Amino acid sequence: MNKENKKEFKVGGSGAHMILIVCSLLYMVNYMDRQVLSAVLEPMREALGFTDAHAGAIQTVFLLSIALFSFPVAFLIDRWSRKKAIGIMAIIWSVFTFLTGKGVSFLTVIIPRALVGVGESGFSAGGTAMISAAYPKESRGKVMGVFNMVIPLGAALGVILGGIIAEKTGSWRTPFYLFAIPGIILGIAAFFLRDYKTIEDLDETGKKRGFFKSAITLFKIPTLKWAFFGYGVHNIMAFSVLTWFSAYFMRSRGITVDKAGMLLGVISLMAIIGAPLGGFLADTWQKKNDKARMLLPAIMDVLSAAVLIAALFFNVEGIGFYLAMLWGVLFMMGLPALSAVTQDVVTPAFKGMAWGLTVFTMYVFGGGWAPYVTGAISDALFVFLGGTAEGLTDAEVMHFMAEGLRYALMILATSGFFSAIFFFIGAKHYPEDMNKVKDITLEAE
Repeated sequence: MNKENKKEFKVGGSGAHMILIVCSLLYMVNYMDRQVLSAVLEPMREALGFTDAHAGAIQTVFLLSIALFSFPVAFLIDRWSRKKAIGIMAIIWSVFTFLTGKGVSFLTVIIPRALVGVGESGFSAGGTAMISAAYPKESRGKVMGVFNMVIPLGAALGVILGGIIAEKTGSWRTPFYLFAIPGIILGIAAFFLRDYKTIEDLDETGKKRGFFKSAITLFKIPTLKWAFFGYGVHNIMAFSVLTWFSAYFMRSRGITVDKAGMLLGVISLMAIIGAPLGGFLADTWQKKNDKARMLLPAIMDVLSAAVLIAALFFNVEGIGFYLAMLWGVLFMMGLPALSAVTQDVVTPAFKGMAWGLTVFTMYVFGGGWAPYVTGAISDALFVFLGGTAEGLTDAEVMHFMAEGLRYALMILATSGFFSAIFFFIGAKHYPEDMNKVKDITLEAE
C-alpha cells in the first residue's frame, strides 16, 4: 500500500479516553469476579466440605485456565479484532461467574470457575494493546497506571461487596449472581470502541508467522524474556495474599466473612495509590534513566517482600496491618512500568501477544500455583503444629489453622526477592530492545 493511501491511527482525543474508560471498567469487573471467590472461600469451604488444598485448587485451576488460553487468545486478538474479542470475552466470563454460584460440589464449582478463566484469559492483552496504542509513547506509564489502578479497586470491591452480600443474604452464592451483570453490559459497549488495523506478521521468507513461532520470537527479545520470569515469580506473592488473607483474618480473629472481606479490601485499595504513583515515577525516571521501567519493578518487589513478611510477623494486627497496607501500595507500583515495557519493545503485530504471553507466564511461572501451594503448605503446617484435630478444642483447631496459613504466606512472600533479580537482569537489555522498534507507527482500521 502506498504511503499516501495509509490512514494513520489517531492517538489521543475522546476516542482514546473512551477506550481507557470502558477497558478500565471491564478490568475492574474482571477482578471483582476473580476476588469474589476469596471473599466467600471460607464459608464455601465449610458448606461444601473442602480442605484448604481443595479450596486453593479451585483458584489455582482458575488461574491456570487463564494461563493456558491467554497467549492463544492474544494471538487471535492480534490477528482479528481487539474490541470484538474483548466484548465476547466479557460476556463469556460473566455467564460462567453466574454458574459458579450454582455449584454444589467440587467439580460443579471448579468447572465453571475454570471457564471464567477462559473468558478472562485474553482481556488484559487486548485492553493493554488498545490503551497503549491510543496514547503517545511518552505517557504510556501514566495511562497504564490508570488502567492497572482498577485492579486493586476491583479486587477490593470483590472481597468487600462479596463479603457483605454473602453475610446479608446468608449465602455464599449470591455475590456470583450479582457480579455477572455489569460484565455483560460493558462487554456490549466494547464493540463500539475505536481500534487500530490488524497487521499481518510475516517471517523472513514472507510467510505468515504461526502461533509457536510468534511465541519463540517474543522469548528471543531479552527484555521480555526476563520480564516474563520476573512477573511470574512476582505473582506468587500477590496471589497467595489475594486468595488467602480473608480466610486468615477469619481464622486468626474469629470474625465474620463481611468483616474479613473489608480488611482485605482496605489492603487491596492501597494499590490504588501504588498504580498511578508507579506509572508517574516510571515515566519521570525514564526521562533520566533509559532502564527505569525495568528497574522500578525490581526495587518495588524487594521492598514489598520485606514489608509483607514483617506484616505477617506481627500477625497482620496493629503495626502489622499498617505494614500490610503499605504492601498494598508497594507491590502494585511496578506493574504500570512493566505493562509499558511489553509494548515498548515489540512491533504492532505483537502488541496483544506480548501482554498475552506475559499473562501466560505470570501464572505458569509462579502465580497460578500460589493459591494451591499456599493451601497445601497450610495443611501440612497444621499437622506439624497441632498434630491432628483429635483432642483439640475448636479454638485450638482454629488457632493452628491460622498459624499454618500465616507461616505458609510468609514462605511464599520471599518470592519477591527472586523476581527482583529477573527484573534487574532484564533492565540491562531494555534500552537496546526498545531502540529497535522506536520508528514503527500504527495504521487506523
